Amino acid sequence: MIADIDVFIRLVVALLLGGLIGYERQACNKSAGLRTHVLVCIGSCLIMVLSINIYHTVQGLTNADPTRLAAQVVSGIGFLGAGTIMKEGATIKGLTTAASLWVVSGVGLAVGSGYYFSALFATVLVFLTLTMLQRFEKAVHIDGVMMVSIDAIDQPGQIGKICGYFGSSGISIQDIRIEEESNQHLLLSIALRLPEEANTNGMTSSLMMIDGIYSVKWNEKFSLQEGIFKI
Repeated sequence: MIADIDVFIRLVVALLLGGLIGYERQACNKSAGLRTHVLVCIGSCLIMVLSINIYHTVQGLTNADPTRLAAQVVSGIGFLGAGTIMKEGATIKGLTTAASLWVVSGVGLAVGSGYYFSALFATVLVFLTLTMLQRFEKAVHIDGVMMVSIDAIDQPGQIGKICGYFGSSGISIQDIRIEEESNQHLLLSIALRLPEEANTNGMTSSLMMIDGIYSVKWNEKFSLQEGIFKI
């Protein structure tokens, strides 16, 4: 049996470790932030503690498996993670946040089992992954990436036509967002990874042939801090 004081310590540790990862997500303005990660970590820790204590209570009386209750955390967290994943245009956002929730549940289970060092080490690795690797990923992706601003009429299927053109031309869309939407006009900002042989003049001509496009402007200098490569 886990003593009450040990349960208290494990729950507090789960709060701190989950809060560290949640703080990073909160700082990035993600849908699942500090409170969500803390609650997931504490809940996972509590369920693990309950699994162990219940097992000791019925030990010798049944063939109960103490891992069965805790195992439901791993599958159940998938529903919560799915709620953080959103599709915006041609991009899907929230996968990293969903993964961080899944990892936090694992941290909570480790703390609940008494594996403090493993939980702490995993938390540090997750925090470094979310912070340091994001900067590295941005630096790696900057070569060959350009921004294009497209002013087009707001009509059904317009964004699909534009994305379809880039897709048929072998051009990868890194991010797409609507900067302005008024008076039946759309101002789209699209981050593209261009192949070496790409010709922006030729692409401009092809884009202008799409019905409803008024102007196309290219810009290879943009701020990564504006969130083009958000995870």
